[in-house]
Amino acid sequence: MGISGQEIIIIIIVILLLFGADKLPEIARTMGKGMREVRKATDEIKKEFDESTQDIRKDINEVTDSVRHDINEVTDSVRHDINDVTDSVRKDFNDAASPLSDEVNDTARDINNGIR
Repeated sequence: MGISGQEIIIIIIVILLLFGADKLPEIARTMGKGMREVRKATDEIKKEFDESTQDIRKDINEVTDSVRHDINEVTDSVRHDINDVTDSVRKDFNDAASPLSDEVNDTARDINNGIR
C-alpha cells in the first residue's frame, strides 16, 4: 500500500501548518534519518534470516546426503544378499538336476539301444 501524490501534499500542508516553514528542513532530516534506520534494521533482519536459513539448508543437505548414503548401503547389501541366494538356489538346482539329467540320458540311450 503506497502513498499517492495527493496524500503527500496533504501531509506536507499539515506539517507546514503545525510546525511552520522554518522547521520543515529539520523535520525532513529527522524523517530521512528515521527512514535510513528503518531500512538499515530491515536489511539486518534480512541478512540474519538469510544466514539462518543458509545454515538450515546446509543441515538439510547434510541429512539428505547421509540418508541417501545409508539407503545406497542397504540397497547394495540387499542386492548382494539376493545375488548370493540366487547363486545358491541355481547351484542347488543344477546339483539336483544333473543326476536326473544323467538318468534321463541313460534311459533314452537304453531305449534307443533296445529299439535298434
